[in-house]
Amino acid sequence: MALLQVDGLEMRFGQRLIQRDVSFKVEKGCIFAVMGGSGCGKSTLLKHLVGLLRPAAGAVQYDGTDYWASDEMQRNTLRSRFGMLFQSAALWSSMTVLENVCLPLARQTGLDARQREARAREVLEWVELGDFTDFLPSDLSGGMKKRAGLARAIAAEPPLLFLDEPSSGLDPISSRRLDDLILDIRTRTGAAIVLVSHELASLFAIADDGIFLDADSKVPIAQGSPRDLAERAVHPTVHAFLHREVPRVKAPALPAESASS
Repeated sequence: MALLQVDGLEMRFGQRLIQRDVSFKVEKGCIFAVMGGSGCGKSTLLKHLVGLLRPAAGAVQYDGTDYWASDEMQRNTLRSRFGMLFQSAALWSSMTVLENVCLPLARQTGLDARQREARAREVLEWVELGDFTDFLPSDLSGGMKKRAGLARAIAAEPPLLFLDEPSSGLDPISSRRLDDLILDIRTRTGAAIVLVSHELASLFAIADDGIFLDADSKVPIAQGSPRDLAERAVHPTVHAFLHREVPRVKAPALPAESASS
């Protein structure tokens, strides 16, 4: 049984159709990319998957349970099974990095305060922020905020992660560093990851499978790994998207990042 299964999803804002006939599966350990140009509905799809928007039609199932057909108690249980990294990282500005990461542990686990802090420190070490636990989000660089948000998303060890444009706004080296971290998290935890992105370097580096949403036809027009689609896609929109020129950056071994970077 797929960890996440989407069947015939239709997304609308009022009478305005965003996408229809969206169907795909995500298995354990898979990094699944939602691709497409600006305005095609990538982030809107993510909001439907995590319960922020109700679909006009279709089903979103977690381990065979239909999210939108469930009652509120069941939905709360299902929501505890995934973590979310928002495009802006969405850290609470009045809380330290450590306090931000402790939040899902307080809500989704039975750990006491000491255990929550120990777990939060552990995941912050994973994302190379072990020395920044007492910093406020305003003290962090853009890349560090993304990594803090990722630490919060994985803190409660959910089997499924949703990442909305994780590389957006980052320089190429920071983006590559984040890609490597995402791969490491998949290796460590076995979690499945649904990734919304238009960054080619990231898509080619980490995605195993994916779906391509088209803004004109308002339906998915391709499915497969970004590398496979780049080689065999016949649709001109998919081909043009995946054959844009992007800078090739090899990330060197980096020293510990400072808060001022």
